[in-house]
Amino acid sequence: MAAQALYRRWRSQTFAEIIGQEHVTQTLRNALRAGRIAHAYLFSGPRGTGKTTTARVLAKAVNCLNPQDGEPCNRCAICQSLNEGRSLDLIEMDAASNRGIDEIRNLREKIAFAPTECRYKVYVIDEVHMLTNEAFNALLKTLEEPPPHAIFILATTEPHRVPLTVLSRCQRFDFRRVSLSHLKQKLERICAQEGIRIQPTALDAIARYASGSFRDAESLLDQLASYGAEEITLEDVRRVLGTAPEEVIAGIIRALMTRDVSTGLRLINEALDSGVEPRQFTREVLEYLRGLLLVKNGSASLLSVTDEMRQEMTALAEAIPLGRLLHIARLFNQAANYVKTGIYGQLPLELAFVEAVLWDEGAMPSGGKEQPVGVAQPARSGTAKAVAKESKETGALVEGATSVVVSPPPAAAAKAVEEATKPSAAFPNEGAAIPGITLAWLQENWGRLLQATRLRNRVVEALLKSCEPILVEDDLVTLGFYHSFHKERMVDEKHRTVVEEALAELTGRSYRVKCVLFEGDRKGREKQNEVDRREKLLNNPVVSEAIKRYGAKVVDIQ
Repeated sequence: MAAQALYRRWRSQTFAEIIGQEHVTQTLRNALRAGRIAHAYLFSGPRGTGKTTTARVLAKAVNCLNPQDGEPCNRCAICQSLNEGRSLDLIEMDAASNRGIDEIRNLREKIAFAPTECRYKVYVIDEVHMLTNEAFNALLKTLEEPPPHAIFILATTEPHRVPLTVLSRCQRFDFRRVSLSHLKQKLERICAQEGIRIQPTALDAIARYASGSFRDAESLLDQLASYGAEEITLEDVRRVLGTAPEEVIAGIIRALMTRDVSTGLRLINEALDSGVEPRQFTREVLEYLRGLLLVKNGSASLLSVTDEMRQEMTALAEAIPLGRLLHIARLFNQAANYVKTGIYGQLPLELAFVEAVLWDEGAMPSGGKEQPVGVAQPARSGTAKAVAKESKETGALVEGATSVVVSPPPAAAAKAVEEATKPSAAFPNEGAAIPGITLAWLQENWGRLLQATRLRNRVVEALLKSCEPILVEDDLVTLGFYHSFHKERMVDEKHRTVVEEALAELTGRSYRVKCVLFEGDRKGREKQNEVDRREKLLNNPVVSEAIKRYGAKVVDIQ
């Protein structure tokens, strides 16, 4: 018989054993003591935080023959049956693989039957957000008025995808990401009971890697316990996770501080060549940069690191301006997205590193966003995806969702790109108050508005691509949409507010946004606008420079 995994063997059996979710467990215990049992609950929160465990404890508590202060006794026949998975009255359903209307209809047909041995039949539907709209509709009536012997517990990691009609029929409990101290507390208890010897530094590394998930932490500990060593060391954790030593991460950050490109690139490639997993490596760099930000802002106490490492991070934080540190963190955060899908794991990291080295803080316009040397910001006429093939002779590359990257740019190329990306005269000081914008100004700087919107909400950016500014009067900006569907979505206050905030950031003044349907030939106007946008993107100075000087080839524009 296969050995039971640690996370299953150490699943909490009472509310008191559930760590870090006292705001949930205390409320449920009080309700059970008072006999106020709801017919439907929604448990939401990150994975591995105890949603399904709490659902099972609740199923035991409502059916226990000898409950004690709102807790199940875990000794009666009902509790033992539920603990051993033998009870037919606890029905667990995975909505990710049973998401259709047929499964919900089957559930509705069986729910009318009385429980076999328990007082209540408890239905636990995990990842409930995966149900189809038809399945949700089929569930609604039963969820609103279930038989008196039925209780529903819905669990999800994405509550925003659950229809409001379902949410309104449930008591909602939000589970929080588990703190590092709570993770370490449970891991220490497991190691003590299971006879697992582990170094404190290794335990810290496991807890940090788990990122607030008990299940991830326990699964990793289980894997390491099977590794065969008498004592689990920090090196064992690194080898299993594919992580880099802290001194390597610190060395890369020091190379950034001193603008030592060759050392930084060498450390990145040596780490990856030694077997370090690219995504985990990027995550570690970001975690280190986050630590520097905390130290820089007087929050070093939030770091869970050794005293020696805290001193080194303090020295590095003092040596770098806050603006440059923020820019570096953004670059590596963007690189993390490309590492997931890139063919060459190290390329996004190398690009981020070189760009961070080349970036000149003095080149940033007052009050505005960074304009790094080596990366062209999106064209003002819209967003583009200009993907080019790498030139064998020069190594020039044009890539990225909305940017053109030249890596590594020679001094002359860097200067040319810097000239091409300087703010236009129409936009001399981003963020400074402009004494009343005009329609012409807004049309000229429409691309900048799209860029500012993208940083806040990509859905709103997509909606803006289906419209154009048609009127500016005092503090009111009127947008003409080509399709009524897009207009109706933008009328939503949460979407409209995003545009108003982006306008305020760009102009230094508050503007209201009004959405109307574009008058005239909307289809023809939309087509012409797309043609104009693509033409301007192809004529962008940076794209032209990459094609002319480095032999780059544009293969797609989106």
